[in-house]
Amino acid sequence: MDIIDEANERAEYFTAKAIEQAREGLRPRLLREPEPECVDCGEEIPAARRKALPGCPRCVSCQQRWEAGEQ
Repeated sequence: MDIIDEANERAEYFTAKAIEQAREGLRPRLLREPEPECVDCGEEIPAARRKALPGCPRCVSCQQRWEAGEQ
């Protein structure tokens, strides 16, 4: 095995480890009860949106502004 093969194996290992850690970090956020208020405007996020997108932090209006870069 040459140095390039060894470097590739290490890169694959660390990439797989980072993906695994990221997935584990997302799991608790997706399973918890979503916050009922929008983090931007403070208005209540409709229950249907919270159910469809668990963990969503914004109401539809604020999410659209956030995605458009109008934060």
